[in-house]
Amino acid sequence: QVQLAESGGGLVQAGESLKLSCVASAASGSIVRVNAMSWYRQVPGKQRDLVATISSGSSPKYADSVKGRFTVSRDNAKNTVYLQMNSLKPEDTALYSCNGLINYYRNGYYFTNDYWGQGTQLTVPS
Repeated sequence: QVQLAESGGGLVQAGESLKLSCVASAASGSIVRVNAMSWYRQVPGKQRDLVATISSGSSPKYADSVKGRFTVSRDNAKNTVYLQMNSLKPEDTALYSCNGLINYYRNGYYFTNDYWGQGTQLTVPS
């Protein structure tokens, strides 16, 4: 099974920066290809919102609320996606989760599934 693990969250002051990471790994079998990967965020009681997405060809797209402040990137050799967050604001406070569309091989079969990580918390006090 494929797992996504986020890291890098924490408590930072407004105006500071933080970088999140999300690594895709396979407990058994192997990852063949990581396609589009995305970062989402969610505040309790609200819907989960798309923050940024990056295709396998590294073409990024951003939510309007983070354009110019956040940068999504990926390292295909490490099956890792990053989210560099600058000029952080209190309204960026949320649980950040990564999502990936991943091709996976195990026991002679290929699978393509959508996977989610558990999330990492970012808190920016007002």
